Amino acid sequence: MSKGSSRRVVSGLALALFASVLMSTSPVLAEDGKQDFGGIEPGKWVLGMRAGFAPITQELSANRSTDIGSLVNFQAMYSLNKWLLVGMMLEWERHAVDQERPQRDLGHQDTVSVLPTMELRPVNFGSLSPYVNMSFGVNVNSFGESSATRISPSNTLAWRLGWGADYMITKQFALNTEMAYKRNDGHVTVNGARNDDWNASSFGFLFGVKMYF
Repeated sequence: MSKGSSRRVVSGLALALFASVLMSTSPVLAEDGKQDFGGIEPGKWVLGMRAGFAPITQELSANRSTDIGSLVNFQAMYSLNKWLLVGMMLEWERHAVDQERPQRDLGHQDTVSVLPTMELRPVNFGSLSPYVNMSFGVNVNSFGESSATRISPSNTLAWRLGWGADYMITKQFALNTEMAYKRNDGHVTVNGARNDDWNASSFGFLFGVKMYF
């Protein structure tokens, strides 16, 4: 996927997801007396299981293109008070990688991200609880080759910024949607030669469920 196409896809998907969240929020906001400061009770454990897709935010490298990747995310968070949670995320991402000229399939890059996370929930609107989170950790990158070209991406520092919302179905079960940017910028070794131009940073779209205990 070209740089311009990738950005158009990301922009369109972001607008669509934002619109869907806004539409689901509107009837809730109209209910009197439903807004509360602090989006969670203190001492709660929150377990999340989400899946989705992730286009990269730019060209992976010169003469290299990628598809929109698969994304799976697990998280465990603990609420210290009504608005602050801390915990951990584990995220897996896969992108197919092609050489553009001459065109051939090179294989796929897998990224496992280990992400200590802080989350803020300043307010809730009835059953809807919006939030923003930030994570710092490590991206463990690997490559599965489909050709004779040997590719070894470096592990990188991970920085992730996410925002989303939980919609409570019961006191213990919620539907979740989240968007996030994740930095994954490093180098790669191709057939023994180092290339510093290798950026697999991505924009993730997640959908799933959360359990509250």
